[in-house]
Amino acid sequence: MSRVARLAAAGALMALALVGMARADTQQIGNMIVHVTAKLAPKELPRDGLSPIAVSVGWKISSTDGTETPTLKTVKIAINRNGTLDPTGLPTCPYSQIQPASTSRALKNCRPSLVGTGNFSAHVGLEGQENYITHGRMVVFNSVKGGKPVLYGQIYTDFPFAASFVIPFVVDHRKHGSFGTTLTAELPGSLRDWGNLTEVNMRLSRNFSYRGGRRSFLTAACPTPKGVAKAVFSLAKTSFAFDNGAKASSTLSETCKVRR
Repeated sequence: MSRVARLAAAGALMALALVGMARADTQQIGNMIVHVTAKLAPKELPRDGLSPIAVSVGWKISSTDGTETPTLKTVKIAINRNGTLDPTGLPTCPYSQIQPASTSRALKNCRPSLVGTGNFSAHVGLEGQENYITHGRMVVFNSVKGGKPVLYGQIYTDFPFAASFVIPFVVDHRKHGSFGTTLTAELPGSLRDWGNLTEVNMRLSRNFSYRGGRRSFLTAACPTPKGVAKAVFSLAKTSFAFDNGAKASSTLSETCKVRR
């Protein structure tokens, strides 16, 4: 191994030791706490070529004193460019097939377009009624809106009464920078009027058949130099904006290992 390669390997291992576990980040803005997590699976990937992966992203918004937090307005998730999001061959799901609908109805109508699952929590305070916390499922579908690719995150709860909403994540591919794919969502006004989305956990992954071959909605490699078995990289960058003007942003790291 050359001196340059040895230095690169040493640097990579040092970075691995320092930030290899930075898959979570917590920020405090006033009395508001924003906790974000991101995870890649599997971690063993080819050095050359692409292999199917799953990316999990989650956030939880709370306060230091138990008071209600500002209402979440927009979310942006940027994914490292070594990961590729490609829906080629997947059917698209029309908005009308999942809203309004229960989770089971949405899956019945659009299961071929399913690319993710998860759960959510919301703080609901309807006028004239006692505030409460509700929980439910999230299902994510491949779709198109205005000619542009989107992911529809459909959330549903039946407590204390049935309610469903759709969060449209606009998909954008960028040619430059560390992050090649961004998912940007403005929470619909009907959702913000209903309640404050305080926690979301979603896992994006889908393997499927297309034209006689196997494909994956998300793929990635672990492009380390020869002689370096592991690497640390910025997996995802998350940005949040709230109705009171507050903003929060986190960059989360992951590790990958070259598949032998």
